[in-house]
Amino acid sequence: MNALKQLFYAAIITLALASCGKNPEPSQPYDDGVLVINVGNFLDNNGSLSLLKRDTKTADLDVFTKENARPLTGGISGYAEIDGKGIILVDNATAGLDKVEIVNARTLKSVATLTAPDIENPRAVVGVGTSKAYVSCWGATGSGANFFANSGYVAVIDLITNKLIKKIAVQKGAEGIVIVGNQAFVGGTGGDRLINVIDMARDEATATIAAGAGDAGELRVDANNKIWTFVGREAVRIDPASRTIEARIRVGTSTTKSPGNLTMSADRKTMFFTHTFFDAADNFKQKGEMYSFNVADPVIAANAPVVSRVFTGLGFDPESNLLYAGFTPSFKQAGFVFRYQSNGQLVDSVKVEIAPSGFWFK
Repeated sequence: MNALKQLFYAAIITLALASCGKNPEPSQPYDDGVLVINVGNFLDNNGSLSLLKRDTKTADLDVFTKENARPLTGGISGYAEIDGKGIILVDNATAGLDKVEIVNARTLKSVATLTAPDIENPRAVVGVGTSKAYVSCWGATGSGANFFANSGYVAVIDLITNKLIKKIAVQKGAEGIVIVGNQAFVGGTGGDRLINVIDMARDEATATIAAGAGDAGELRVDANNKIWTFVGREAVRIDPASRTIEARIRVGTSTTKSPGNLTMSADRKTMFFTHTFFDAADNFKQKGEMYSFNVADPVIAANAPVVSRVFTGLGFDPESNLLYAGFTPSFKQAGFVFRYQSNGQLVDSVKVEIAPSGFWFK
């Protein structure tokens, strides 16, 4: 073997040994598990995030404060992870103190904070393309009958610079957001009874869909890429391609119960929702029911609950295939997360913090 070949093989062996000697990227405390979004008591500004590991029955509490030595100071209205960053929506009871906290999703260490007037009453957040987020906001609110004094907007956040780059004007009370193709659909709760359509390439609102005889706040996208929402006591299915409502299905027969907390199974073919109501036959005691239906069902009977309990939020874990439900005894004490099989069989319950109402499954 000549000297040149010896040098070549030696270099190859050296590279191979160096590659084998490299350590994998170390795990971080928030790489796995379920983040529980605890809304908190609004006037107390004590919303928080809890981390619940899938294989444990105890939760790590107030993890943002643990990692940043300061509280979030507000109600937590939403959370999402986009391109390695966690986006926490904070709605403070005092006007002008709302914000978006941007954190490292693996460590929950703060990266940046966006405050009013960039962010006012944030409601929901989704990732849009590469390193960009949409946050629906009610805007500055009024009082009484004029609570939704201004149009809502979608705040466009550049996650490279961590700056607000645009506000897209939409209907009053801008609420849920979903993405289908190159369009974002924004629901609302402010009385305009519209769903706005946003062209994500231009960050511009281009059309509206009339919701009907009520607001459409929650939006979900099923396995057929159809959008579902509740309008009053109807489940409404929307074709995003034609921007038309293709089905309205009455939810049960009750005239006193309205559906909410819409979530779906991992395969996006089964929808779960709740009824929360005050029972006139039982001294107006607050009660709750959870139901499910298939997206192909022509009728939603809502007469045989999967679970009978009051819940403040639902979520479905695609990894464990379990349904997560938030239970709030009161807005002055810790709540619980109940984990169920899809058929309503209880698996366990875990104590978390005040008003668990949403979940982010890592």
